[in-house]
Amino acid sequence: MTLRQLACGLLGSLAVVSQPSPIRALEVRIAPEIPQLGSTVSVEILTNTDEPPNVYWQDRSYPAFAVGPNRYRALVPTTPLDTAGRSNLRVTGDGDARNLAVWVSDRSFPVQRITLSGGGTDPTQHELDRVAAFKKIVSPEKFWDGPFLRPSAGRVSTIYGVQRYYNGVFARDYYHRGVDYAAGTGSPVVAPAAGRVALVGTVAEGFRLHGNTVGIDHGQGVISIFLHLNSIDVREGDFIQAGQRLGTIGSTGASTGPHLHWGLYVHGAAVDPVPWRYEGID
Repeated sequence: MTLRQLACGLLGSLAVVSQPSPIRALEVRIAPEIPQLGSTVSVEILTNTDEPPNVYWQDRSYPAFAVGPNRYRALVPTTPLDTAGRSNLRVTGDGDARNLAVWVSDRSFPVQRITLSGGGTDPTQHELDRVAAFKKIVSPEKFWDGPFLRPSAGRVSTIYGVQRYYNGVFARDYYHRGVDYAAGTGSPVVAPAAGRVALVGTVAEGFRLHGNTVGIDHGQGVISIFLHLNSIDVREGDFIQAGQRLGTIGSTGASTGPHLHWGLYVHGAAVDPVPWRYEGID
């Protein structure tokens, strides 16, 4: 064998060795890796195309939004009403599919026993319809940036996920869908994150259960709702920044004292706001 033949053979061998290994069309990462009931699961997908992938969690589909070049992210809510254990995550796109088993850990929620005398405060149909429509909003834009702020300086009086017995009977499908902050009437309430005011409801127009209410669309299926306000300082359609004043704490609607109820919803399900405040989801 000549030197030239030997050199060509070596180059050919190097060319074969240096070829990159094939890259999967989909790469999926979730956070937190071990969610618990009430967590918002962030599903990040890396793909080779500009087409958003399809995301299914327990056979329900969730939209994936672009967060960078060939990077998409879907948000999946979990609640205390879900069953802990294995959940099935399926992502498809670019001719590929990924099936993952995600283990959702159980969580102990406090239980309250409440005795009610007389009738409660029944909502009006107008109130129910407007709140239901608000919770269905899924805007493609992402308005929030970084961890959410605390909307009130008041003390936390009721945490997320509390379960209740009413007059000795367990409320089967109930859990406290937010965080309550107790403070004096007139104390300020601020936006925890940027967004568009998509709901303003008042007792005068029939918000008998929720009281004076403000709802903010933070984008991509994430919304905040603020209940029992005394006064409201924003209007529907306003775009507001994190920390901007929304109104003041009150005791309107079904309320036993002045406090703010902040509910954070992801695709219509009330999730725990606490991780959004401390870890954040970008």
